Amino acid sequence: MVWERFDAQRHDDTAVTLTHRLVPTPGYPFEIEIGARYELGEAGLTTTVTARNLGRRAAPWGTGPHPYLLAGDGRVDTWTLSLPAGQVLDVTPDRLLPESLRPVGEDMDFRSPREIGRTEIDHAFTGLVPDTDGLVRARLHAGSHEGVQCTWDPAVLPWVQVHTADRPDPDESRRSLALEPMTCPPDAFNSGTDLVMLAAGAEHTAAWTIGTLEA
Repeated sequence: MVWERFDAQRHDDTAVTLTHRLVPTPGYPFEIEIGARYELGEAGLTTTVTARNLGRRAAPWGTGPHPYLLAGDGRVDTWTLSLPAGQVLDVTPDRLLPESLRPVGEDMDFRSPREIGRTEIDHAFTGLVPDTDGLVRARLHAGSHEGVQCTWDPAVLPWVQVHTADRPDPDESRRSLALEPMTCPPDAFNSGTDLVMLAAGAEHTAAWTIGTLEA
């Protein structure tokens, strides 16, 4: 991946925008200008990613963040997760290649808040049910202490990757939880599932907010 330009623009004391131009390569022969705006507000840190196709033909596009969230002290085993997702994408155990979409079932069902326990998760979820304001909220609590939540629009980001950060070293394992809203599932360039086709000159915008929860 080659970046032709990197720019940073500070709007005020609470927001900054980083802009990149992705130049064509053999693996991805498209020219895309990408802007990432980070804004700190009462709800938390909001990231807005805008992609604009500078080329002359439609470009396949997908985006999402890669945050690892801390609910508080301890490890993910004792944290409580609330995730309003009705479907999960099963993957192969060796390379995590997507296999089939299925109802969450008892093993991956966090629609009602429950402790993660020893469940190992590195899966994409969909079938997201928003709150009355149209936004999805994934919440993570550490016991009765304060927690953290991620909020986004499922019409733009209909998928979320969840990972319990399992590592071979037990001292480094399961110390945080990845919650990653996505426009499409893994391998979407091949499957075409929820893949954005960005027309020449067109823009696509996706945003999410990470904020704290009161006890």
